[in-house]
Amino acid sequence: MSDQSISDALNNAPLSRFHTRSIFVAGMGFFTDAYDLFIIGTATTLIAKQWGLSASETGLINSITLLSAFFGAIIFGRISDKLGRKKVYGMEAALMVLGAVLSAFSPSFIWLLVFRFILGIGVGGDYPMSAVLMSEYSNTKSRGKLVGLVFAMQALGTVAGYVVALALLSADVNPNIAWRLMLGLGAVPALAVVYLRRKMPESPRYSSRVRGDNVGAARDLAAFSGGELVVARADDKPARMSLRAFLSNRRYLLYLLGTAGSWFVFDYAYYGNSVSAPLIVKSVLGGTGAHVLTEAIALQLIVFTVAAVPGYYLAAMFMDRIGHKRLQLIGFLFMGLAFLAIGVIPNVTTFVLPFLLLFGVSYFFAEFGPNETTFVLSAEMYPTSVRSTGHGLSAGIAKFGAFLGVYLFPIIKSHLGVAGALDFSFGMAVLGFLVTLVLPEPANRSMEDVSGEDDIAAHAEQIVRAAEDRLAKQPE
Repeated sequence: MSDQSISDALNNAPLSRFHTRSIFVAGMGFFTDAYDLFIIGTATTLIAKQWGLSASETGLINSITLLSAFFGAIIFGRISDKLGRKKVYGMEAALMVLGAVLSAFSPSFIWLLVFRFILGIGVGGDYPMSAVLMSEYSNTKSRGKLVGLVFAMQALGTVAGYVVALALLSADVNPNIAWRLMLGLGAVPALAVVYLRRKMPESPRYSSRVRGDNVGAARDLAAFSGGELVVARADDKPARMSLRAFLSNRRYLLYLLGTAGSWFVFDYAYYGNSVSAPLIVKSVLGGTGAHVLTEAIALQLIVFTVAAVPGYYLAAMFMDRIGHKRLQLIGFLFMGLAFLAIGVIPNVTTFVLPFLLLFGVSYFFAEFGPNETTFVLSAEMYPTSVRSTGHGLSAGIAKFGAFLGVYLFPIIKSHLGVAGALDFSFGMAVLGFLVTLVLPEPANRSMEDVSGEDDIAAHAEQIVRAAEDRLAKQPE
């Protein structure tokens, strides 16, 4: 492969142990993200009773991490493009450790909000960092699968949250201790990968295309491929795009509409439903008391394990074959139809089995579709110098949608019932389907081709040469 550029070598590289290790190191962050974001829905049922919180205060605890994730994704996304992936990677995991531990020792409502806000900065920062690094390590043929497998760790983190909650509630642990254990255990998986993340190599694409360090990029490429990929002619053209140029470029603004817009409406529906899922299932079951909450969590765990978990991994396995954009459209369509069915079929929310079947269908197509594809698409649409910025903006805007969904869902449910709230989610699915249509299909295309990065680099080189020619022609 000595006659290839850095990007060509990466795009054509065979899968290796390095890719497997990268999936684990990046994926454990998403295991933690999912655990921290979804365990809070169960924990607050205990916290609200202990501290006598109102519905609005409970909703704020449930959603504050998603609000701060908005800031974390944008901040880390931009810093990663300015300073490099390696210099920043691991800091977001350290924030997740700190936020989880402090949350477990919260003495009051206000302090819990503060500590969950810190946690959310790390959660938000994990999105652009892990997605972009994995996409830049990946080859063209398997990029969707590799990035998708990173995100699929969210499934295991969510299951872990349900299992921990069930174990603590079934063991009749003191509620004041139970919710603190639920929140504090979120520090464990993040702590396990802080060191590993700091040891990951810089993205060769970033080194060559942004820093112009083709020698360093070739060295890193050879190192993490075990010497299989040796590039003698590393001639990628560096081109750094400013934030102003990025945000004024019509092509990338349209891409942002597609990636951020579809992710925003999806996260509104998904997080609103998922974080409130124990309450949704509990309301369908009817009754009150700890045994009903335990039963609701157990049923939700069954639904998620049977319907959602396979969706994550099937999406990762078949995304490159079906198409990243096409799979997102399929997911939005069938997820929306499931929401609509719950809303329009008379009395379906009063019968546990039909409701759980439809709720399970919505979960499957959420995972076998936009929950995974929004993450992947945002990591492959933009040039290297602003790739993390573009993903961070998309993820941040999405997490703001998630914040609104978690905060507003219980309010809408109280006025319109479960069916009415899910009808609203159907509308969001329709909107997500429509804005996805503005995106190109990136499956089996290089990121340089999808983003038009080589065209930008060539144009920048022409400008430099023209300026040099003008200077050369000026009289001394």
